[in-house]
Amino acid sequence: MIFCKIDFFSEALGMHTEANVLIPQRGTAGRIGDAGGEVAQGKFKCLYLLHGLSDDHTIWMRRTSIERYADQYGIAVVMPFGEKSFYTDMRYGSDFYTYVAKELPARIQDTFNVSSKREDNFVAGLSMGGYGALKIGLRESDRFAACAGLSPLTDIKAWVDQGFFEPVFGPERVVKETDDLFKLVKMKANDAVKPRMFMAIGYSDALYGECQRLKEEIGKFDYDFTYMESEGTHDWGFWDKYIQEVLAWIFK
Repeated sequence: MIFCKIDFFSEALGMHTEANVLIPQRGTAGRIGDAGGEVAQGKFKCLYLLHGLSDDHTIWMRRTSIERYADQYGIAVVMPFGEKSFYTDMRYGSDFYTYVAKELPARIQDTFNVSSKREDNFVAGLSMGGYGALKIGLRESDRFAACAGLSPLTDIKAWVDQGFFEPVFGPERVVKETDDLFKLVKMKANDAVKPRMFMAIGYSDALYGECQRLKEEIGKFDYDFTYMESEGTHDWGFWDKYIQEVLAWIFK
């Protein structure tokens, strides 16, 4: 894989920002210790991989073997910085939803050999990023074929009184329907084109109950939905394991 640290100006954010990008590499004869996968000809499929509340765009590379996992499938991976935005166009802050969901894919496709086809683009994340990935997948189903949340915060209204939400939703903490996963699942249920959805949660995770409720809500409608649970809590051991499951699910 080719590992790139990119810095560029975002019109949506009104400032320069950073992202880490993995691009499949053709021609690796002589590489020792990692056979990798077969890299298909043409433009690459791409996974947008979102970080959680306490982290940044470097964390997936630091805490998991995402480069090695992605190499098996020949898929590009883009890891943007999302601040503490919950991947929302913030009331007091920047338009991180517009940036991640719309502007960033266009920038990546312009810069790298990455496909713009819906069927080749996916979004996933953990915790805050899991919420963001599911929201983006549901709202941008013409752009992303699949979305995956690992230990996602799903019931945002249950957490909205937390101090870090004031910049996101304002002092009134008003959550729009398009930022509420439960409302979105219902709103998008009859769309002709819907994303494949994936969710995984650990039994000992504080978010287990709300993930169960979202699972039940999704089950009321005609979604292609994969759900996994196992022993585990809100930690990198769980996320490192299940990002491998996400990649296998994308390519099944």
